[in-house]
Amino acid sequence: MSSEQALNATPVSTARYTEKLWPNFWAWVIVVGLSAAGILIFIPISKFAGMTAFFGMLVIQSLLLVLSTPKIEVTEQTLQVGRAVIEHGDIGAVTVFHGDDATAQRGVKLNGLAYLCIRGWIKPVVKIEVTDPADRTPYWLTSSRNPERLAAALLAQKHS
Repeated sequence: MSSEQALNATPVSTARYTEKLWPNFWAWVIVVGLSAAGILIFIPISKFAGMTAFFGMLVIQSLLLVLSTPKIEVTEQTLQVGRAVIEHGDIGAVTVFHGDDATAQRGVKLNGLAYLCIRGWIKPVVKIEVTDPADRTPYWLTSSRNPERLAAALLAQKHS
């Protein structure tokens, strides 16, 4: 491989764990329901206008929902949650919360300086302590459908 090809080559993924926080079934039902409102608003003008409004709103809302879906990725060097990235050396304790404990972490026990990537349709959360003394953020709190797997991937990176 020439040096020019090497520079243009797509890097091989080194992800140890990847998760997309996709919306649940009910979020999509709401998108369809809101899009149906377009029919009610524009059908008095014409059937074509109502259907065009429905499909236009459905496409726009679906695109917004898909494009705003955050990704969690653990690589050999970093953790990325949404747009935020942190190196493994700056990660401390990792704790998984379910049920009422998860609700408390998202509410009454929440530190206002914490970085949040939570989705209401995903109940479990993972709390990731930030140990970087230059960073005022005490911890990251993220929703996860597989919190134990995320925590295990982070702890495995920490010990390697």
